[in-house]
Amino acid sequence: MRTEHDLRHHGDAEVRDDGAKLVDLAVNVRAGTPPVWLRERIAGALEDLAAYPDGRAARAAVAARHGVEPGRVLLTAGAAEAFVLLARALDVRRPVVVHPQFTEPEAALRDAGHEVGRVLLREADGFRLDAAAVPEDADLVVIGNPTNPTSVLHPAEAVAALARPGRCLVVDEAFMDAVPGEREALAGRTDVPGLVVLRSLTKTWGLAGLRIGYVVSSPEVIAALERAQPLWPVSTPALAAAQACVAPAALAEAEDAARAIAGDRAYLVAGLTAFAGAGLRVVTPAEGPFVLVRVPGAADVRRRLRERGWAVRRGDTFPGLDADWLRLAVRDRRTTDGFLAALGAVLGRR
Repeated sequence: MRTEHDLRHHGDAEVRDDGAKLVDLAVNVRAGTPPVWLRERIAGALEDLAAYPDGRAARAAVAARHGVEPGRVLLTAGAAEAFVLLARALDVRRPVVVHPQFTEPEAALRDAGHEVGRVLLREADGFRLDAAAVPEDADLVVIGNPTNPTSVLHPAEAVAALARPGRCLVVDEAFMDAVPGEREALAGRTDVPGLVVLRSLTKTWGLAGLRIGYVVSSPEVIAALERAQPLWPVSTPALAAAQACVAPAALAEAEDAARAIAGDRAYLVAGLTAFAGAGLRVVTPAEGPFVLVRVPGAADVRRRLRERGWAVRRGDTFPGLDADWLRLAVRDRRTTDGFLAALGAVLGRR
C-alpha cells in the first residue's frame, strides 16, 4: 500500500506566522534578493498598470536567452502554474513522476484526475537516475534537475535518454541557474523529442512573491498550454522582471551567484561531516542551493533547532523519504557557522 505524503507542504510553511523571526534555512530562495537594480526595474513597470499586460517583449527575450523561437516559450505565473497547465492540457494516460522531487507536479496531475505512477530513486544509489526503473509505456515523465530536495544533478544525456516517441519528458530546471555554467541543462534543446523544460526566475532572483517562470518546448506543446491559460496570466511587473533577468548583465550576475553558492555549499557540507558520529549523513555530491541530510530522530532535531531560532525543511513530505530526512538551504558562511553551532548543541543533548 502506498504511503501518503503531504504533497502540498513546502518550505515556506516553516517560516509563516510564529516562524517569521527564525533564521530561514527552509526556503530555497537566495538570501539578500531581489537586488536593487531589479527592484527598480519592477517598480518602473508600475507606471503601466492601467494597460493590460503585453508579454511579447519578455517572451522574445526569454527565447533569445535560450536560442529558440518565441513560439517555443510560454511565460507562466511561476513554474507551479506550468505544472497545472501540463496536467490539464496534455492528453496523457500513464504519467510517472521520478521521486524524491518537488511534489507539485504529482499534486497537479492528481488534481486533474490522473492516476500517477512513481519511480523512487534509492538512497543506496545516491538518488541517481535509474532509467531502467521508468516504465516503457509511461507517456509523461517528470524529473527535476538539479533535483529538489536531493540536490542531485543528473547528466543531461541520461535525462534526454528518457525521451521516447509519444512520450512527454518534463524536466524541472527551476534550480539550474544556481549551477555554475548551467552544465547538464536541456533548456533550448530542440533535438530531444517530447521535451518540456520548466524554468523559474523566483529562486535566484528572490521573486517568489511576484510569480514568474516559463516553459520551453515544441510550438505544439506551447500552443496547447497557452490555450489552457487564462487571459493575461503574467502581470506587467512580472513581465518586466522576466525581461530583466535574462539580459546579459543579469545572466553574468547569476553565474557569479552560482559560483558563490557552490563555495558556500562546500563549506556547509564540510561542517556537516563533523556530525557523522551522531549518525548524520549528507547526500553528495550536492549541486543545488540546498543539501539533503539524514539524521536519526530528525523530527526532534528540527523541533529543537526551531527552539534555538532556526527553521529547516522536513523531508518526510517527499515520496521516497521518511521522517529521518531534513533539507537545508545554503546560506553565507557566517550564517552556516551559527547553524552548525546550534546543530552541535542539539545533537550533543541526545
